[in-house]
Amino acid sequence: MNDQFKRVVKILGDLGPLIVAYSGGVDSSLLAAVVSSNPDGKARYILLDSPLMPRRAVDEALRIAEELGIDCEVVPFPILDDERFCENPVDRCAVCKRAQSSILKEIGEGAVIIDGANTSDLGEFRPGLAVSDEEGIIHPFIEAEIGKPEIREMARECGYSFRDKPSDACLATRIPYGEPVTYEKLRIIEMGEEILRGLGLSRFRFRIHGDIARIEVPPEEFGLALAGRDEIVSAVRELGLLYATLDLAGFRSGSMDETLSL
Repeated sequence: MNDQFKRVVKILGDLGPLIVAYSGGVDSSLLAAVVSSNPDGKARYILLDSPLMPRRAVDEALRIAEELGIDCEVVPFPILDDERFCENPVDRCAVCKRAQSSILKEIGEGAVIIDGANTSDLGEFRPGLAVSDEEGIIHPFIEAEIGKPEIREMARECGYSFRDKPSDACLATRIPYGEPVTYEKLRIIEMGEEILRGLGLSRFRFRIHGDIARIEVPPEEFGLALAGRDEIVSAVRELGLLYATLDLAGFRSGSMDETLSL
């Protein structure tokens, strides 16, 4: 363990009983691994389960928890009951993060809440991160000046299965700001991405704009996507959309945020 991660252990040791906001992503999974490596520490690992999270992701998070030997508590998170969130404002993530914090605080009963946010998140549009700070959530990786590359390297050195797991975001990020977030849209997106996964694509997004599916894949995989064109078009129409498009700019995280600079 290098000096940065030793600092994480020191930070955690000074905090007392912990609530780990766990999602099964590489960041929260490694944080959970570090926390669980301290046999004297008291911690609970909470997975907030909502329609924003694909069922495959929930299953994978539970599998990783088993790999780490932690007891993951799955708690329902009815975010779609929040009218403000469903209106899909630009600060949607802040609305969601505040609701998450409320549930975690209620569960924690005074325990310190920590998450896997890291320095790589600081250069992105993440209004939820500011809310986390306001709510008193601690970010050990940020305090230790650790970013995504270091987290992946540490996971790789430890031999964890999630070391190369692609970064993901909630399904609502596939819907343009201002267009309502609904359960039906989220399920369409989830099923659309399962089709793309079945084609063997490594990274992808199935974003919906009205009756149009805008599909993002890495440029080097355009050929693979086009080879599955008939299957994609058929699936898109079965999902109730009219048009299937391939975004020539390729895969990029946060492409819906590009409208904010226009």
